[in-house]
Amino acid sequence: MGVVEELEAVTRQVAERVGPSVVAVGHGSGVVLADGQVLTNAHNLRGPEVHVAFAGGRRAAGEVAGVDVDGDLAVVAVDTAGAPAVAWAGGEGHGVGLGSMVVALANPGGRGLRVTLGQVSATERAFRGPRGRRIRGSLEHTAPLPRGSSGGPVVNPAGELVGLNTNRLSEGFYQALPADAALRRRAEALARGESAERPRLGVALVPSRAARHLREAVGLPPRDGLLVRAVEEASPAAAAGIGQGDLLVSAAGRPLARIDDLHEALDGATAAGSLTVQLVRGVEELEVRVELGGGAEATG
Repeated sequence: MGVVEELEAVTRQVAERVGPSVVAVGHGSGVVLADGQVLTNAHNLRGPEVHVAFAGGRRAAGEVAGVDVDGDLAVVAVDTAGAPAVAWAGGEGHGVGLGSMVVALANPGGRGLRVTLGQVSATERAFRGPRGRRIRGSLEHTAPLPRGSSGGPVVNPAGELVGLNTNRLSEGFYQALPADAALRRRAEALARGESAERPRLGVALVPSRAARHLREAVGLPPRDGLLVRAVEEASPAAAAGIGQGDLLVSAAGRPLARIDDLHEALDGATAAGSLTVQLVRGVEELEVRVELGGGAEATG
């Protein structure tokens, strides 16, 4: 058997083995994690009720069991009606590296199974999640898929899960969350209803370079920082008195040159704790204490 025939055989075998585990979740994709559980991306959800389409065409309504919006991961509780669970790759890690052969599968919006073959082209890549936080450690691969394929599995030639397609790149290539031991623990926690909540302010921000230009345009002295363009009602920022037009210059003593700097400062605080923020309002320097307990979803 030649190389081409061997690759064809691998693709067919994976499609037969893993295809029944691949589902549609809303307009995206997902994979059966266990009996009654489907793993997908958080950005595929549009509310507490989720419509899931299975490989044989059966459709069922499910509910969100647990969600990690910033990590772009979710588990849906739904009647899987005997659809097989995907097998996880063995070992401590996900078992793939640069050049490893992978097969990507999806059922975009319930329009039927898609299967493509590729290789891992990069590791430890980063991209931004639904609320702007940077997600690190992803696998980049060359198995292209159409829109609506996020949430679908990436498997090795044995049909074992090594990643979850999450961030679509140009020409249909994807970055995938690696299916390592940490991801498995996160998925199991979400399946138990343990949604992940990271500390947040509840603000929409203008990056530092644009903020400098905006301040100069209205005659204010240039200053590095993140400009607040909107504050959510009932958010921690609103309760602390942060307002539109304020320039956030540091948080917990960390200068805020990038939005990632704020996220890192927030990650260093606990959800029930507080964060000291220095800001400039016009030309006045202020320090506020933000209590980080709750509030609606936001970008910062």
